[in-house]
Amino acid sequence: MQEQFEQAFSDDNGKLPVSFIKLQRLGDSYSVPRVARAWYWFKRSRETLVVDLPTVGPSPEPPEDAIDDSFLDAHHAKIRMRNGCFMAIKAAGITIAGESN
Repeated sequence: MQEQFEQAFSDDNGKLPVSFIKLQRLGDSYSVPRVARAWYWFKRSRETLVVDLPTVGPSPEPPEDAIDDSFLDAHHAKIRMRNGCFMAIKAAGITIAGESN
Protein backbone atom coordinates (compact mmCIF):
# COMPACT_ATOMS: atom_id res chain seq x y z
CA MET A 1 0.00 0.00 0.00
CA GLN A 2 2.85 2.40 0.81
CA GLU A 3 4.43 1.85 -2.61
CA GLN A 4 1.09 2.68 -4.24
CA PHE A 5 0.92 5.90 -2.21
CA GLU A 6 4.48 6.88 -3.14
CA GLN A 7 3.81 6.37 -6.84
CA ALA A 8 0.57 8.38 -6.65
CA PHE A 9 2.32 11.16 -4.71
CA SER A 10 5.08 11.23 -7.33
CA ASP A 11 2.56 11.40 -10.20
CA ASP A 12 0.61 14.17 -8.49
CA ASN A 13 3.70 16.27 -7.73
CA GLY A 14 5.37 16.78 -11.07
CA LYS A 15 6.93 13.33 -11.22
CA LEU A 16 8.95 13.83 -8.04
CA PRO A 17 11.21 10.75 -8.06
CA VAL A 18 9.73 7.86 -6.09
CA SER A 19 13.23 7.08 -4.83
CA PHE A 20 13.35 10.55 -3.23
CA ILE A 21 10.01 9.94 -1.51
CA LYS A 22 11.23 6.55 -0.22
CA LEU A 23 14.30 8.25 1.28
CA GLN A 24 11.96 10.42 3.36
CA ARG A 25 10.41 7.40 5.13
CA LEU A 26 10.52 7.73 8.90
CA GLY A 27 8.96 4.66 10.52
CA ASP A 28 5.34 4.62 9.41
CA SER A 29 5.50 8.24 8.29
CA TYR A 30 7.74 10.64 6.37
CA SER A 31 10.22 13.30 7.46
CA VAL A 32 8.78 15.87 5.02
CA PRO A 33 5.58 17.30 6.60
CA ARG A 34 3.74 17.60 3.28
CA VAL A 35 4.39 13.95 2.42
CA ALA A 36 3.58 12.87 5.99
CA ARG A 37 0.19 14.64 5.84
CA ALA A 38 -0.63 13.10 2.48
CA TRP A 39 0.32 9.63 3.78
CA TYR A 40 -1.80 10.11 6.91
CA TRP A 41 -4.88 11.03 4.87
CA PHE A 42 -4.20 8.28 2.33
CA LYS A 43 -4.27 5.69 5.15
CA ARG A 44 -7.34 7.28 6.74
CA SER A 45 -9.19 7.15 3.43
CA ARG A 46 -8.52 3.42 3.24
CA GLU A 47 -9.61 2.87 6.85
CA THR A 48 -12.96 4.59 6.35
CA LEU A 49 -13.80 2.56 3.26
CA VAL A 50 -15.53 -0.66 4.36
CA VAL A 51 -16.55 -3.48 2.02
CA ASP A 52 -19.25 -5.95 3.00
CA LEU A 53 -18.54 -9.26 1.25
CA PRO A 54 -21.52 -11.57 0.75
CA THR A 55 -21.55 -14.80 2.71
CA VAL A 56 -21.19 -18.11 0.91
CA GLY A 57 -23.89 -19.96 2.81
CA PRO A 58 -24.00 -23.51 4.08
CA SER A 59 -22.82 -26.49 2.11
CA PRO A 60 -25.68 -27.86 -0.02
CA GLU A 61 -27.34 -31.17 0.80
CA PRO A 62 -26.45 -33.97 -1.61
CA PRO A 63 -29.18 -34.87 -4.06
CA GLU A 64 -30.79 -38.30 -3.60
CA ASP A 65 -29.24 -39.67 -6.78
CA ALA A 66 -25.74 -38.16 -6.38
CA ILE A 67 -22.99 -40.56 -7.39
CA ASP A 68 -20.13 -38.17 -6.54
CA ASP A 69 -19.60 -34.78 -4.93
CA SER A 70 -19.66 -32.71 -8.14
CA PHE A 71 -22.82 -31.02 -6.84
CA LEU A 72 -20.44 -29.17 -4.47
CA ASP A 73 -18.34 -27.67 -7.31
CA ALA A 74 -20.29 -24.40 -7.43
CA HIS A 75 -20.19 -24.09 -3.63
CA HIS A 76 -16.41 -24.56 -3.55
CA ALA A 77 -16.00 -22.12 -6.46
CA LYS A 78 -17.95 -19.50 -4.45
CA ILE A 79 -15.66 -20.05 -1.46
CA ARG A 80 -12.52 -19.65 -3.62
CA MET A 81 -13.93 -16.52 -5.28
CA ARG A 82 -14.80 -14.92 -1.92
CA ASN A 83 -11.36 -15.77 -0.51
CA GLY A 84 -9.68 -14.27 -3.58
CA CYS A 85 -11.72 -11.08 -3.21
CA PHE A 86 -10.93 -10.98 0.51
CA MET A 87 -7.18 -11.21 -0.10
CA ALA A 88 -7.20 -8.52 -2.82
CA ILE A 89 -9.28 -6.11 -0.75
CA LYS A 90 -7.11 -6.60 2.36
CA ALA A 91 -3.94 -6.13 0.28
CA ALA A 92 -5.29 -2.75 -0.83
CA GLY A 93 -5.64 -1.73 2.82
CA ILE A 94 -9.44 -1.65 2.73
CA THR A 95 -11.46 -2.82 5.72
CA ILE A 96 -13.86 -5.73 5.33
CA ALA A 97 -17.01 -5.57 7.45
CA GLY A 98 -17.06 -8.12 10.25
CA GLU A 99 -13.32 -8.84 10.07
CA SER A 100 -10.75 -7.69 12.60
CA ASN A 101 -7.62 -5.95 11.34
